[in-house]
Amino acid sequence: MTTEPATPQDARGVTSPGLDESYAICRAIAKREAKNFYYSFVALPPPRRNAICAIYAFMRKADDLSDDESLPRDERRRQLDEWLASWHRAREGAATGDPVFVAVRDAAARFQIPFSLLDELVAGTTMDLEAAESDKPDTYDTFADLYRYCYLVASVVGLVCIRIFGYSDPRAEKLAEETGIAFQLTNILRDVREDSERNRVYLPLEDLATYRISVDELLDRKGAITHEERALLEMIAIRAESYYQSAQQLLPLIDAESRPALWVLVSIYHRLLKRIEKAGYDVFSQRISVPTIQKLGILLVGLARMGGMRLLGPLSSK
Repeated sequence: MTTEPATPQDARGVTSPGLDESYAICRAIAKREAKNFYYSFVALPPPRRNAICAIYAFMRKADDLSDDESLPRDERRRQLDEWLASWHRAREGAATGDPVFVAVRDAAARFQIPFSLLDELVAGTTMDLEAAESDKPDTYDTFADLYRYCYLVASVVGLVCIRIFGYSDPRAEKLAEETGIAFQLTNILRDVREDSERNRVYLPLEDLATYRISVDELLDRKGAITHEERALLEMIAIRAESYYQSAQQLLPLIDAESRPALWVLVSIYHRLLKRIEKAGYDVFSQRISVPTIQKLGILLVGLARMGGMRLLGPLSSK
């Protein structure tokens, strides 16, 4: 990784932080905030690790602006639009004091990440702000509607990540999209209770109707999980499981030195789904997660795989 020879200033005297410093800040954000992702980042060679931490930090900022419930929705949208406009100026080469912008701009150039994907990523965070009335629950009528949301907030991340991981077979793009759907459906299952507390129901209304569950019942539920709720969540888990097949097909299509990182990420998320299943889909009485010791065990296997890849011969790098 090269270091910027100087810290440029624009006409307003805005000084851009150095590239090394910017990547270090992004790594710190990822280490602090990325509960599952960071374990896979560690299994990447440094240039790719830097890039993916930069993308995570960018994504984290967009999410934080969107989810700041201390502010009304219109103010959150205003701040998000203002932040996005600042990013658009920075990506065109304007000096910026935001180290995340500096790092993402460099990562996008190094790994040929289309700026349109980053715009789609931000568009996904704004979907929860679209309802005109903040007291109206956020819902999705059909699975097709939910798939679009999952695409923007998770599949787009996958499409960015495979550019950092490296691939040549175009089939990798659809598989990365579907892997993102698997991850997001797993998140939705885990977070049913927390989302309902935030007036959000990500389970499609058509599925709720099939199992005779109302939105109000989810938003104001009490007592133990019902037979109908368990059956609904099991159906969503089966749907997620089908998309994890795409993750397995994706693994051999990305660059060898990146496969351990993707394997770690898929393994942690799939383990989370299995733990939800093992708990009988009772995501209401507890927040189900993968214990840190298990994540570390998966990471160690991933690091061993990375070491094995290096022993096999020269690695491609960017």
